[in-house]
Amino acid sequence: MQPTAIVLRAEGLSKNFGNLTAVQDLSLTVAAGESFALVGPDGAGKTTTIRLLCGIMDPDQGQATVLDYDTVKAAERIKEHIGYMPQRFGLYDDLTVAENLSFYADIYRVPKAARQQRVPELLHFADLARFQDRLAANLSGGMRQKLGLICTLVHRPQMIFLDEPTFGVDPVSRREFWQILYQLLVSGITIFLSTSYMDEAERAHRVGLLHRGRLLLVDTPRGIKENFQGELLEARHGDLQAARRILQNQPLVHQTLLMGDRLMITLSSSQAALAPLAQTLRRAGLAEVTLRPAAPGLEDVFVQVIRRQEEAAGR
Repeated sequence: MQPTAIVLRAEGLSKNFGNLTAVQDLSLTVAAGESFALVGPDGAGKTTTIRLLCGIMDPDQGQATVLDYDTVKAAERIKEHIGYMPQRFGLYDDLTVAENLSFYADIYRVPKAARQQRVPELLHFADLARFQDRLAANLSGGMRQKLGLICTLVHRPQMIFLDEPTFGVDPVSRREFWQILYQLLVSGITIFLSTSYMDEAERAHRVGLLHRGRLLLVDTPRGIKENFQGELLEARHGDLQAARRILQNQPLVHQTLLMGDRLMITLSSSQAALAPLAQTLRRAGLAEVTLRPAAPGLEDVFVQVIRRQEEAAGR
């Protein structure tokens, strides 16, 4: 079997804005045809990382190549071969869907003959053909994101960079957007994206955790979850805030984390702790809180890794 070609390589990338270190000593590779998800809290450096890799800004230290082009020395060549969709993609509200697509075909200098085939293909691909005469201002959030995506595809890029492409989009539209991304992967396009949604990160081939500008962990979703230290109990129902206050000080408990309607409890052995913790809750008048063993998710691992990093740094 031939080794998979590396289409993105970053070595020691760093970027500062005054006294703020946005990206620090970041190194990673992405293979052709891969989907790579960059995950991290707001302010972690995700947008800056993508802009560095797209050649939009230069690093203060380190270097990177995309499709064998240096992001500093050959930034314009990179832009010819990639698609970039920022958080606020520049759609023109006073243009229709088809007019927006044609406008970006002009920007990318798509030949007229190729455009006549490409525009209808993309409208059909994103299920927007029936809306091609609708003004962009009148599109739903999910439809705007799909239009933004196909505008980045009009020149047939080999790789696309998506900065939180489904932020603020409803769950149904997010699922439809990812169905489109799966089709792009099948066609051989490489995808590098940032996201704040853990369920989206699970869909990627590999995931990187970025925190305070540092890339802390890179692996497959399965590999990341296998690195979780300890076991989990999941608490549901009842007053989870009160349950957390009671359980977080118990000797068997290493960590508690509220996640929506669940309280995730980290300990050495879920089976050994199940009965004692349930008894503790009953004695405190919280018998309605149910406990059960649970498998760790990406968020559980990321929270654990970030807390270890902060403890090591003395924060």
